[in-house]
Amino acid sequence: MKIVKRILLFLVLMILGYAARYAWLAGPVLTGYGAKIMCSCTVLGGRSAEDISRHELARFPVSLGTYQLNPGDSSASGNILGLAHRKAVFRKGLGCTLVNEISEEALRRQNIRRPLSSSENEAKAWPMGDSLPHPSVTGVEMEELHKVVSDAFGYSGSENLRNTRAVLVIYKGDLLIEKYAPGFDRHSRHLGWSMTKSVMNALVGILVEQGKLDLYAPAPVDLWQQDERRDITLHNLMQASSGLAWVEDYGGPSDATMLFSKKDVGLIAMRKPAEHPPGTVFNYSSGTTNLISWIIRQSLGDDEYYTFPYTALFARAGMTSMVLEPDAGGTFVGSSFSYANARDWARFGLLYLNDGMAGGERILPEGWVNYTTTPAPASEGEYGAQFWLNAGPPGRPVERMFPDVPGDMYFADGFAGQNVFIIPSEELVVVKLSESRGDYLDDNRFLSGIIATLPR
Repeated sequence: MKIVKRILLFLVLMILGYAARYAWLAGPVLTGYGAKIMCSCTVLGGRSAEDISRHELARFPVSLGTYQLNPGDSSASGNILGLAHRKAVFRKGLGCTLVNEISEEALRRQNIRRPLSSSENEAKAWPMGDSLPHPSVTGVEMEELHKVVSDAFGYSGSENLRNTRAVLVIYKGDLLIEKYAPGFDRHSRHLGWSMTKSVMNALVGILVEQGKLDLYAPAPVDLWQQDERRDITLHNLMQASSGLAWVEDYGGPSDATMLFSKKDVGLIAMRKPAEHPPGTVFNYSSGTTNLISWIIRQSLGDDEYYTFPYTALFARAGMTSMVLEPDAGGTFVGSSFSYANARDWARFGLLYLNDGMAGGERILPEGWVNYTTTPAPASEGEYGAQFWLNAGPPGRPVERMFPDVPGDMYFADGFAGQNVFIIPSEELVVVKLSESRGDYLDDNRFLSGIIATLPR
């Protein structure tokens, strides 16, 4: 019996030790997440702290924390039972940044050239502005389309866990339907989460056209030049096939959640060892996208880096509400932190639907959309270059993610139900923004329902 008791005691101590270690590592991640979301959703999203607490911060285990706004110094903070204190601060033009591995004073003193300020242009006609002409397309079953879109806001059960916030349907360039949940409108900014990765795709395309980046040359990372990582190209990073070790897990402390605890998130993947030869294994990685953002910064230099997305992409495409947020080291968090209103997410989709053209101007280089939608060989047809694909190329049968939606669809995809769906064969862009915590919308049924209302 003594042996049994000792074994049981040992097991209990092991469990308690594991739990304590997990709490030690996970606590700052959870409170960092909560402080960051509270800050950004308030300042950029125009929401109340109470509403954010009921929705974004109600997700377990983030809900274990206590979060508050600090209007006096434009910040938000979080803790769990008085421990794991974290803080995010707002800086004009840059959104909110977590105070990670740097003092708050040093963060606020950073001499970052602010992006150009811009405002919505009410007078310009859609899509470059917000003046909506009467739709020119005919033959759309509008009554049924309204029903499909309205159903996307419905939910089952006693609580709205689907939490759809915005749906826009753009057909042949016309904004046919624009619907918002209560508390949101066309001015409301929404967090794109991993749709930010697709924004990085556009920035890389512009720099490739300018000759400042080379997709197929070894990635310009000095640290890699003395080992096997020297063979990794920017193209491999774009296709999430670098071969670097990476764990994309948000269920606890991991490579991906270091986003909420590290100063320079672009360096996390840079320092990872190679596990596979580049181009042979698909591994969806927020880390390598943040590394891409860091590479963009190195190619431009800081004087140009902070204004480049705004002058080279957003302003030219009419995306006046878009904000990219940097980490504490000053690099845009290309994996996750972009905010824009629903119309600007639609304009982003139209840019790709129109082969990189907006307002009669070429923004993305010729052939870039084709490059973007070419399946990464290691991804079995599901992924291109920072965009997801519904199916592989003709002649290569691949099971579609959305079986009732055309195979040429590709899309930006973000956590909790953020999507910009682009369907070239239907001349269609669909934006769906949400904060789903369950009861997720059936996107296959939703999209096929929209397509069924279009003229044949």
